[in-house]
Amino acid sequence: MGIMPDSWIREMAETKGMIEPFVETQKREGVISYGVSSYGYDARVADEFKIFTNVDNAIVDPKRFDDSSFVDRKTDVCIIPPNSFALARTVEYFRIPRDVLVICLGKSTYARCGLIVNVTPLEPEWEGHVTLEISNTTPLPAKVYANEGLCQFLFLKGDSVCDVSYADKAGKYMGQKGVTLPRL
Repeated sequence: MGIMPDSWIREMAETKGMIEPFVETQKREGVISYGVSSYGYDARVADEFKIFTNVDNAIVDPKRFDDSSFVDRKTDVCIIPPNSFALARTVEYFRIPRDVLVICLGKSTYARCGLIVNVTPLEPEWEGHVTLEISNTTPLPAKVYANEGLCQFLFLKGDSVCDVSYADKAGKYMGQKGVTLPRL
C-alpha cells in the first residue's frame, strides 16, 4: 500500500471527480492553506457548524442522538467554547476509488492552538461530504475559519482491489450531504 502523490490526486480529481470542487494548487495567501499538496489534499471546512452545548442537560447517545445536544450556526467564523466540541463538514465532496483508503489528519495551524480534528477513514467507494469532528482542548474559546483549510486527506492505494467496498455493503453514511449526525 503506497501513499499517492499530487499528480495522481490531480488526475483522479480532474478525470474521475474524486474531489469536487478541486483546488489544483495550494492556496496560502492570508488563509489557512487548502488545495493539493505533495502527498495529500488540504480540505476546507464549510460554513455549517453544530456546536455542542449542555444548556438542556442532554446526554450524548450515539444510538439515540438528541438534537438538543447542539446549536446550529451558519457563519464565516465559528467560536467553539472551551473544552467543547463541534461538528462541521468539508466544502469538498469526495468519491473514493475502490482500491483506495483515505485517512485524515488535522492541520498543524489548528493543532498548535489546541484544536483537534478527528475523521474516521474514508473507505473504498465511499462518497459524500466529510463530517468533521473538531475538539477544542483548551480552557479558552477557539475560532475556526469557514472556507479555509482544516485538515489534510492522505490517499493510500492498495496493492489489490478489496473484495467488499463501502458501496457494496450499502454503508449508512453513503452519499451524505451537509453535517451528518450519528446513525444506527
